[in-house]
Amino acid sequence: MSVSAREFHLRTPLSDDVVAQLRVGDVVYLSGTVVTARDEAHELALEILRGGGSLPVDLRGLALYHCGPVAVKQPDGSWKIVAAGPTTSMRMESVEAEFIERTGVKMIIGKGGMGARTAEAMRKHRAVYAVFTGGAGALAAEAIKSVKAVYWLDRLGMAEAMWVFEVEEFGPLIVTIDSTGANYYEERLREVADRAKEVKRELGLPLEE
Repeated sequence: MSVSAREFHLRTPLSDDVVAQLRVGDVVYLSGTVVTARDEAHELALEILRGGGSLPVDLRGLALYHCGPVAVKQPDGSWKIVAAGPTTSMRMESVEAEFIERTGVKMIIGKGGMGARTAEAMRKHRAVYAVFTGGAGALAAEAIKSVKAVYWLDRLGMAEAMWVFEVEEFGPLIVTIDSTGANYYEERLREVADRAKEVKRELGLPLEE
């Protein structure tokens, strides 16, 4: 899999045509609306949607961030985000494909990559997955210009609530699954497995079935 290194400065909502231009390895700086959701927010959102309800925010064309932010409430009632680093995305692998299908979200942001089910959903529904550097929560917070809303805070708590951010030049975000279904992490794992077999052959070791 060849990896490109183009740079895009995009604003939500993202159209299918814009998403279709992105390829694995591209660098994105995103402005506009970004919504957070971790495990519990995914589960609650899908429960609502499966029951025929609507989410408190329309996610069509938006970016979903796997993140549990640290927020401080200001005297005027507004929120200040002091850290917003990414959560390991594989925690959401079992539900992400359905989430993409039901919500129309166009970009998932997290860390550590996602699996084949999510990649197939991205191919089918024209979405991408991008990684933000882990351990850079303060850097991410600098790009968050305001908290537009927060939902399910009392029910789920700060880290699991659904936060709606207004961001400016949020990134760098590295595309690792594109809308063709190409998956950088899965490809690297296959290469490692193939190389391991070659080494075993060279050493005369038995290959696993």
